Amino acid sequence: MPANLIHYAIPGFMVLITAEVIFTAVQKKDFYETPDAVSSISMGLGNVIIGLFTKAIIFAVYSFVYRFRLFTLDSTQWWVWVVCFFADDLSYYWFHRCSHEVRYFWASHVVHHSSRKYNLATALRQTWTGNISGAFLFWCWMPLLGFHPLLVMTMQSISLLYQFWIHTETIHKLPRPLEYVFNTPSHHRVHHGSDVDYLDKNHGGVLIIWDRVFGTFQPELYRPTYGITQNIHTYNPLRIATHEWAALWHDVRRAPTFSQKLRYLFSPPGWSHDGSKFTTRQLRDQLTQEATRPGNSTTPPHSGK
Repeated sequence: MPANLIHYAIPGFMVLITAEVIFTAVQKKDFYETPDAVSSISMGLGNVIIGLFTKAIIFAVYSFVYRFRLFTLDSTQWWVWVVCFFADDLSYYWFHRCSHEVRYFWASHVVHHSSRKYNLATALRQTWTGNISGAFLFWCWMPLLGFHPLLVMTMQSISLLYQFWIHTETIHKLPRPLEYVFNTPSHHRVHHGSDVDYLDKNHGGVLIIWDRVFGTFQPELYRPTYGITQNIHTYNPLRIATHEWAALWHDVRRAPTFSQKLRYLFSPPGWSHDGSKFTTRQLRDQLTQEATRPGNSTTPPHSGK
């Protein structure tokens, strides 16, 4: 099964994390905090264990969709792999973007952003609920088009393997042509920033070109403040995995009308019926307004992210 690609990579992940820990210790950098790294690794192990069950379900769903395929694309042909790579990366972009712009999906994805450190261990801080809540549906169009389910899931694993190494502060920037096309540590550091300038930017997986095309690209201008705008201050993996689902359920229950309950589910994180929290767009608008008022503070209130 394609999931084995990740399983086989786990020893390599551990070796590279150890090397980065040693390097940052020698350089006296503050890139690691032991409880935080342990939490991230625990989240990764939980994701792998849950994946042993959810991957079978996802494969079954893709196989069912594949029965109604419009074409049959031969996986032995090199060009099919190339087209599949771009199709997967585009699917990942929209999945990732929706995971920041739709609170229902953010409830799972926030796990990956909850660390206030940025290192290779952070790459392993993965959701336990993503596939259960339907994240895999963003790829259903691919087996319908004619890509074999095994090929689709293999390409998903390759994308995740690539994204491991970009979670680091030890690499500044790559040569400009690579920075223009590929997702790099610099681009992904921006994505993990909780600064208003950096919120909801750089959603690409392997390629950064989708962000350039769809207007979500942001270059790294300064070192990001990592984490979320309202950090949860816990190293408990269960709490990390479920805190936003609990907050979402609380907000849905207290919403006065059914339409407002739906908006809590499907509006951007930070939307509130009473104006008590702010979305990314509202934060940017407020920051712009404050900047035009001399003498006023330009520090915005917290969003729901």
